[in-house]
Amino acid sequence: MTDETNEDASPITIDAWARLLRSSATVLEQVEAKLKAAGFPPLAWYDILLELKRAEGRQLRPVELERRMLLAQYNVSRLIDRLASAELVEKRKSPEDGRGIVVALTAKGSALLEDMWPVYKSAIQSEFACHLSEDDAATLFRLLGKLLPGK
Repeated sequence: MTDETNEDASPITIDAWARLLRSSATVLEQVEAKLKAAGFPPLAWYDILLELKRAEGRQLRPVELERRMLLAQYNVSRLIDRLASAELVEKRKSPEDGRGIVVALTAKGSALLEDMWPVYKSAIQSEFACHLSEDDAATLFRLLGKLLPGK
């Protein structure tokens, strides 16, 4: 089905949509539970820290950070405040615009990111990857790519 058609979604398409949402939510809940059991903060913290690590200068404006995040976050400013309180990020005045801020990764934030990765990686394996062959994963990657604009 393309954007140009006015056809209704078929029953299997609707079922696939529901399964995609349910499976995503289930896997994310299981990953979150594994991080929590290991004494780590939520996955959204990892998401922000990783995006800051990947960014030039290890800093981003909050709006850029929100755009890059893997997980949906509706209150990024509160999340940034929590990370700043934990000294995992710093809020700094923007060098280009003194009124704006950038969020910068701290050494403590970088260390937490490294500490969380083995648990996160193991959770990806046990909750997702072990259920798929390499061919399945490649097919899923290709199919989901159809849903991303410009990818």
